[in-house]
Amino acid sequence: MIGVSLLRPLLTFGGVILGWWALTLIPVAPSYILPSPGDVAGRMWTSRESLASNALVTFGAALIGFVLGSAFGALNALTLVRSEGARRWLLPLLIGGQAVPFFALAPILTLWFGYGPTAKIVMTVLVVYFPVTASFYDGLRRCDPNLLDMARVMNATPTETLWRLRVPGALPALGSGLRLAAVFAPISAVIGEWTGGSAGLGYLMLYANARTQADLLFAALITLALMGVALHALVSHLTRRATRWARESTL
Repeated sequence: MIGVSLLRPLLTFGGVILGWWALTLIPVAPSYILPSPGDVAGRMWTSRESLASNALVTFGAALIGFVLGSAFGALNALTLVRSEGARRWLLPLLIGGQAVPFFALAPILTLWFGYGPTAKIVMTVLVVYFPVTASFYDGLRRCDPNLLDMARVMNATPTETLWRLRVPGALPALGSGLRLAAVFAPISAVIGEWTGGSAGLGYLMLYANARTQADLLFAALITLALMGVALHALVSHLTRRATRWARESTL
């Protein structure tokens, strides 16, 4: 089973590379616009030190923002499910906040926090916060009514009901939100680097674009994608270990 699970992504990745290589054989776009996979691979090797150092900057901001945003989102979801007043005042803000395009916030955050890593971290926190809060809050609200009735019969306090019934039952939903946030975190950090950064993959992309170095641009993009896949895989592994009792099924 492990071999099959690894073979399928490799075949998919190989198909994408093959299709990309086939496009470069057709005179649709010059190489400085659409470089070949070989050119990009060569650039990744020759610029490996620059890619690694900038990727480390982006990953650091993404990881810090992911941890802070996840913690803040989980605490907010617990507050919403416990307090009617919080639901009344914070839920409209939560719903309205999801409608705000985060690309528009990046220049504002740069204006407020400057060109250092703080703006990128705050950007990542904001992007991560919403899916974690929404998914965990939804899971907390969908506790089995029979279990809640049993808890009332046994005179369980609201705190006991929350931590012994609602939170364990909502962990799979929280895991879904964390996996989604793990993909968004590196992207949001790069968005922050586009508007105000002196290092990172986003800065490297702008540098390559200004100099029409498409191979370097593609190399940075692939590095960002690999970073997102790695963070998603790590979070998926941890959430599965935390919810071993929750069976996964597909049709």
